[in-house]
Amino acid sequence: METEGQNPFSHLLSEIKIGNDTFQYYNLPSLNDPRYEQLPFSIRVLLESAVRNCDNFQVKEKDIHNILAWEENQKDAGGIEVPFKPSRVILQDFTGVPAVVDFAAMRDAVKDLGGDPDHINPVCPADLVIDHSVQVEFSRTSDALQKNQDLEFERNYERFVFLKWGAQALKNMLIVPPGSGIVHQVNLEYLARVVFNENGLLFPDSLVGTDSHTTMINGLGVLGWGVGGIEAEAVMLGQAVSMVLPKVVGYRITGTLSPLATSTDVVLTITKHLRQVGVVGKFVEFYGPGVHQLSLADRATISNMCPEYGATVGFFPVDNVTINYLRQSNRDEGKIKEIEEYLKAVRMFRNFMDTSQDPVFSETVTLDLSDVVPSLSGPKRPHDRVSVATMKQDFLQCLSNQVGFKGFGLPADQLNKTVPFVYEGEEYTLQHGSVVIAAITSCTNTSNPSVMLGAGLLAKKAVESGLRVASYIKTSLSPGSGVVTHYLQHSGVTPYLNTLGFTIVGYGCMTCIGNSGPIPEAIVEAIEKNDLVCCGVLSGNRNFEGRIHPNTRANYLASPLLVIAYAIAGRVDIDFEVEPIGTGNEGKPVYLRDIWPSRGEVQQVEQQHVVPALFSDVYKRITTGNTRWNNLQAPEGTLYPWDHKSTYIKKPPFFDGMTKDLAKPTSITGAYVLLNLGDSVTTDHISPAGSIARNSAAARYLASRGLTPREFNSYGSRRGNDAVMARGTFANIRLRNKFIGKAGPRTIHIPTGEELDVFDAAERYRDEGQPVIILAGKEYGSGSSRDWAAKGPFLLGVRAVIAESYERIHRSNLVGMGIIPLQYLPGQTADTLGLTGREKFTIDLPDTLKTGLTLTVKADDKAFDTIMRFDTDVELTYFRHGGILNYMIRKIVNPASV
Repeated sequence: METEGQNPFSHLLSEIKIGNDTFQYYNLPSLNDPRYEQLPFSIRVLLESAVRNCDNFQVKEKDIHNILAWEENQKDAGGIEVPFKPSRVILQDFTGVPAVVDFAAMRDAVKDLGGDPDHINPVCPADLVIDHSVQVEFSRTSDALQKNQDLEFERNYERFVFLKWGAQALKNMLIVPPGSGIVHQVNLEYLARVVFNENGLLFPDSLVGTDSHTTMINGLGVLGWGVGGIEAEAVMLGQAVSMVLPKVVGYRITGTLSPLATSTDVVLTITKHLRQVGVVGKFVEFYGPGVHQLSLADRATISNMCPEYGATVGFFPVDNVTINYLRQSNRDEGKIKEIEEYLKAVRMFRNFMDTSQDPVFSETVTLDLSDVVPSLSGPKRPHDRVSVATMKQDFLQCLSNQVGFKGFGLPADQLNKTVPFVYEGEEYTLQHGSVVIAAITSCTNTSNPSVMLGAGLLAKKAVESGLRVASYIKTSLSPGSGVVTHYLQHSGVTPYLNTLGFTIVGYGCMTCIGNSGPIPEAIVEAIEKNDLVCCGVLSGNRNFEGRIHPNTRANYLASPLLVIAYAIAGRVDIDFEVEPIGTGNEGKPVYLRDIWPSRGEVQQVEQQHVVPALFSDVYKRITTGNTRWNNLQAPEGTLYPWDHKSTYIKKPPFFDGMTKDLAKPTSITGAYVLLNLGDSVTTDHISPAGSIARNSAAARYLASRGLTPREFNSYGSRRGNDAVMARGTFANIRLRNKFIGKAGPRTIHIPTGEELDVFDAAERYRDEGQPVIILAGKEYGSGSSRDWAAKGPFLLGVRAVIAESYERIHRSNLVGMGIIPLQYLPGQTADTLGLTGREKFTIDLPDTLKTGLTLTVKADDKAFDTIMRFDTDVELTYFRHGGILNYMIRKIVNPASV
């Protein structure tokens, strides 16, 4: 009989002596169940969490048995629901600010409903890293870093003060100040515990985070993935993540990497491969003898790109390489001993050379590292890999291909256009394929010393050969942590990077997230007047349309070495094998092979300069070393004193009119389609993070508040203000709405046929009392785990989305905001059903909702069935309450209502 509150697995508690200390742990092998040894290592983490947290309320005894029976249950077509309680939550400030805003607003709502606002506090430990604030306004100057950081504090002062309030008001929350690095790299190098020690109880570190690239930590053997801020807030309040027991794809790595290939090339190859395999909603677990050859940084690079290949996680179990990295990154030796001994005791320590440890997988695929070649990905998606050898041919084909992910649709008479322009007194020429932005940026690669030092050595050889980068190309280097700066300086390559224009401009997600800053007006004018397809090359993980910069229509992901190479060449339509990269000393042609560093050179420098002392120096003062942050004066108290004049921090309307008692969900009657969208609409299309266009609805709002364009900042920095973010919803300049037929953030007000900004159309429908829905194609909501991509549509009055398929996190976020995600039946689309999007839609909800329900949608005189994508009973509960946060408020104020 199940008894609520008591853990039926308490008999598994055992003692382990490590050094002079004795600890407790849940001894999973003593389940004496042979299935345990067959489980993928990632599933063992889920099992341990379920066993440790089993209370027969959130986590039931049957959940443990369901996970133990993973091999059979993962085949269940309907999906077996299991709970997961992560050990901690990690937040980056773009989603951390709205998370704290929501907490502050929830406190107000709880107080208004007669509850205790102090009950809105993180229960699960939360680490918040301020890392997304800097825009690359200044580059190529010796003081670029200082200037950008000064501007960061000027622009984001209100946000920083608000977060500092949160640091003292919300218990169990650690805030890492600005200028420290990128959240995922700081997590890897410092925050990750690998194994928790909570009052003498040992258990695996695990987490969810408010950025899709939270998966990077799986390279360290820590199970974690991205969720929306909404779901993360629920976890912080003690809720379990409800998930379908995943399939686990075993990815076997063999062979040896070519001397010319880098870890970036490996990950771009894996990304394309796994996209072809199809791993959406699945775990990927790496194994095989080739894994042992991958450094921890290589593994982290592969895990980081997990969202780009579509899986929930890309997991590398802990092994000796992990332990060596923990020592290299200056973790405490006693803690390292705890990690190793505990994981061996629970059979979670891996030897990749021992095939007897290989678990059972849902399916397996293989990569021979010797097949990996130097590569890029682009021009519009991270999984469209292109080998360097075929890059020139591929780009030229893209120019004339019809408009799409691999095409720009240029007519033949426009392909060879050249445009002269003058910059800083010198005349240059732009053409299709010209590089105008080259950035070594993002957590993906700046966490990896092999490619960063490789880039430095390539820069050294290039400068010594007499090569330079044209002054009009916006070059930048934004390390993921101060450790990178130290080893670049200690190895002596920094002056050469500076000479080529790759000066350090800040620490954070910069060009990769769209914080690339302006490019010279002369270039903007030449591009816009002549419709040029100019390029950005960056060492990031995302290159979706409109993300990097409005004027770079083609963007390619590449290793830091190739970023520098293409910057020197000045164009992407170059065949490095037969064409020189540039002209060097005494007018001699220099080829890329002449300056490419060998793997042996890179490894020698890495072994010499990436040492524990660097990590110690950087992280011993990480939370106290920022004088400006220390001097910020923040309000005190449980409730935040909202400033109604603020254009950064605004109390959101999500809980306005909320009642203690649960209202019945209402059907959707006579809804108009706000937007009719195609495939691969990303969260960048739905809720852009980059600069606020001067002709946008958000710009008009900010101007009405007395701000000048210089003060608009970015959508990412204004995620604490719902008025800006609602106006910024679907404001991406590359959005393609079938109603319009060309790129732009516009739609049609169907009753009148008038073309409007999306926000203005939504407001018109709201004034008319008309609900709205969205039609979409495949992979709706792919990309970043951006909670505003669900919050924004909610504020626009969107009641439902009908799509061919969803990205996992975005579908969950829609549910978290009370928006119904509907999916066409297999083989059906808006086109096959004859839908124009101009119909009026009715969606009747039955009295009893259940998972996997088929709902009939009426569109004028048509009717078709859809699948209601509430995948778990918990999701249904959240929907009935109007969203996760509403559920949490009612749970605190009126437990009987939940």
